[in-house]
Amino acid sequence: MTQKTVRDYIRTIVDFPHEGIMFRDVTTLFADPRGLRLAIDQMLDPFVGQHIDKVVGLEARGFILGGAIAHQLSVGFVPVRKKGKLPGKVISEAYTLEYGEAVVEIHDDAIQAGEKVLIVDDLLATGGTAQAGIKLVERLGGEIVGTSFVVDLPELGGRALLEGLGYSVHALCEFDGA
Repeated sequence: MTQKTVRDYIRTIVDFPHEGIMFRDVTTLFADPRGLRLAIDQMLDPFVGQHIDKVVGLEARGFILGGAIAHQLSVGFVPVRKKGKLPGKVISEAYTLEYGEAVVEIHDDAIQAGEKVLIVDDLLATGGTAQAGIKLVERLGGEIVGTSFVVDLPELGGRALLEGLGYSVHALCEFDGA
């Protein structure tokens, strides 16, 4: 029997949230203890031995991954949330989604100047959310050591965008199409 890969744990839901979309559902990965452990270990692997002060998780599935990765690294976790979800003082960044616009926020004291930060999320599509998260961290003086995703949708250009801006991109698997 062959060992399952991270990709094997991810189900595809056709026409969600809109017709023509092939939604890559990582909740099936999260629900399986072997799958979740495999994903966390593999997301961390390229960063072993690097100095990391904080893990930033992008709303919402990035919170699940980011919290587990921060725990493994024994570092702090910082959420980047949708507008209006964080209490206290925040800074905001607007960005474009595949199907609209959005704003994300981070607490204005969550990252200290010079801290090394790993950005984590479940899926890299156009790169808009990740780029917005990166901008927020950098506005606070943080330094991005890399980005780590479970799924990359290369046809949507997110990896090319982030790498073109000089950021390291690590993804555990790819899927064709939107």
